[in-house]
Amino acid sequence: MMNRRVFLGSVLSAVALSQTNAARAAEQTAAVQTSEPLVWPVVTKLQPGIRLFAGHTDTVPDIVGRIGTPPGLVIFTEGNHLMVLLSDDIVGAFPSWAKSQPQYADLDLDNIVVVTVPQPIVVQMIRTGGIALGNLTLDVSRKSSFYPDIVMGGPDPLRQLHKLGVIEPQARFFAKNRGLALLVRKGNPLGIHGLTDVVRTGARIALPDALEEAGSRARSRAAVDDLIGKSAADAFFAAEVPHFPGRIGIVHRDFPEMVARGYADVALTQYHLISYWTRIFPNHFELVPVSGAERFFVKIAFGRVIDPLRPRALKAFEEFFFGRARDVYPRYDLARMNDDEFGATLGLD
Repeated sequence: MMNRRVFLGSVLSAVALSQTNAARAAEQTAAVQTSEPLVWPVVTKLQPGIRLFAGHTDTVPDIVGRIGTPPGLVIFTEGNHLMVLLSDDIVGAFPSWAKSQPQYADLDLDNIVVVTVPQPIVVQMIRTGGIALGNLTLDVSRKSSFYPDIVMGGPDPLRQLHKLGVIEPQARFFAKNRGLALLVRKGNPLGIHGLTDVVRTGARIALPDALEEAGSRARSRAAVDDLIGKSAADAFFAAEVPHFPGRIGIVHRDFPEMVARGYADVALTQYHLISYWTRIFPNHFELVPVSGAERFFVKIAFGRVIDPLRPRALKAFEEFFFGRARDVYPRYDLARMNDDEFGATLGLD
């Protein structure tokens, strides 16, 4: 009788487990089918009467400004610090600051164009001289004026641009992040509180694209190896969801889309990015800190283009930017840089 009870208990447990897994799979499928896509906020100030195409399918989030009007300044940068750069504290405050400075008061800064795409695409745009947005191709050249005066990014992309003869041989560091964190759905339904919970719960994880974000992926892998060990890291990376329909490798949009629509249960990326997503989509997401991850920070630097099209605007922005970036960036959950770090020279030769 006892053996019969054990047998029946095992069978019932297996059936219950199978039913639980099936229910979870059904919930995940339903989430993919019914979740509304994220609608990213418009960060630019529009002129009255201009027709706005906004929403999930009609927004172009990664080029800010007006194309066709001569720009007063053009900045190409990675998108990971867009929430700071495009804020009222930096780009929003720069024109009024310049007007208050006698040496820059005559600058026309009504149209500041900022490109915020992954760093490999920044390099590719400049190297190939263009970028296509659906049926529209933008000419990236000095002739078109859609050409950077400043490039912001990590050491490797800046070195590539220096080798191409685009930027000067020295750049200056201005920000560093707080390492990695985890993005989960609001309420943290799987109870993920650390890296090992991703494997324990059977969660599907979104990770940097191997092609578009190779450097970011390698840094993430090194950090996870160190934090939980190689064997656990192997299992962690084996849980990756590599793609979803429409993914283009722009991590600062793709990851929240993957989690919000049920393609993934969790994403691993920079702390301040997740902090930003939880602020603009408070009903969708939560941030889960990763203990010890602050040791694996990344720095970004300010590079000046050789023979810029708008040299005085570049000079004005550099003066303005380095006068406030050290205090502003920590307000957006990046790390505070010390005296030796902020403004330090990065050699690109």
